[in-house]
Amino acid sequence: MTLMAERPVINEAEPRSTFEELLDLLDELSVPDGYKAEIIRGSVVVSPWSKGYYTRVMRLVCNQLESYLPEGHIIERTPQLFVFPGVERAYGPDIHAAHEQTYETQSNHLDGEGLSFVAEVTSTATRDGDLTEKVETYGKAGIPVYLILDMQEQQAIVYGSPSPKGYEVRFSKPFGEKLPIPEPLGCTLDTDGFQAPQGDDQA
Repeated sequence: MTLMAERPVINEAEPRSTFEELLDLLDELSVPDGYKAEIIRGSVVVSPWSKGYYTRVMRLVCNQLESYLPEGHIIERTPQLFVFPGVERAYGPDIHAAHEQTYETQSNHLDGEGLSFVAEVTSTATRDGDLTEKVETYGKAGIPVYLILDMQEQQAIVYGSPSPKGYEVRFSKPFGEKLPIPEPLGCTLDTDGFQAPQGDDQA
């Protein structure tokens, strides 16, 4: 498998593989440092981790939202794979929050429906999926809040009020402004400081 910077790599050698077989493949896959693997649209997709300054942005998100989480829930930036068997998807979100019991397992396949909050920080490799497929999957799975930090367009988008048809609420603000975060967090996220460093190339 050849890996290319800032481009997802899709394994379509077994297009008819079952979801369970794809999960087994993920477990056996040797992913190089700096890359993550997910199951998207029935294929294993390997894409590069984020740029250095994204760490600052993710830390700001966690610091602001942690005190508003439901009781017993924790927010993390550690690499974890959350599975959605009903739609045959498995994602490794950049930021995730769930009840602490969701993480109390020896399995590396965590219950996606246990999430209370998820955030994706887009790259050129992942942006399309973050803005389309994941909106549908997270919404129909009942994840209460989905935050997208669109680093290419320098804006924050948040979805809330999930339903069987998807999210019913959407707000967006350019970086530097305050974004309302829906229940159960019910707070405001200040996106000041989410901008790229001076002189950083967004291309």
